[in-house]
Amino acid sequence: MLDRLQALLRKMIDAAGALGALCVFLLFVLMIVGGVGRQLNLQVSGINDLVAWLCAAASFLAMAHAFRHGDFVRVTLLLEALSPQARRWLDAVCLAIACVSVGYLTWSATAFTWESYEFNEMATGLVVIPIWTVQATFVLGSWLLLAAVLDEFITVLRGRKPHYQLAVEERHARGDFSSDI
Repeated sequence: MLDRLQALLRKMIDAAGALGALCVFLLFVLMIVGGVGRQLNLQVSGINDLVAWLCAAASFLAMAHAFRHGDFVRVTLLLEALSPQARRWLDAVCLAIACVSVGYLTWSATAFTWESYEFNEMATGLVVIPIWTVQATFVLGSWLLLAAVLDEFITVLRGRKPHYQLAVEERHARGDFSSDI
């Protein structure tokens, strides 16, 4: 049962990561359209609102994917000096703290977005839409990150290596040290 849930979570995280990448591509397109449009004296000022929303969406939708694949900045100097048992214990402590922190972020994001929905708050820029639709990417990304952190916490408690550690080890095995600090 747990393996099925982890497989479903992995698919959801990968889908959110793909949506985050799509947001980055749309940012590229809008920036080009805006630059060319300004040179042609076209009205492109509403693009700034879309660019800001896409930046936030790209960041939050890709957070869980980046975390799971070892792309978050982690200082591992201490961890690498520890025995595997001590490292697992310290990983569990750090993941427990992360669960609480990300849980609070998720709760706050959800409450904030729900309040925007209840009050029918509208964006105040040139593109006027219900702001909760934009904030929903913040909520979705936060929930996915919380699920990913909880999954890693359970993985470590079960005595297994976390996925982010396995991803880094796999990159190192291929000779890719580009993400190391």
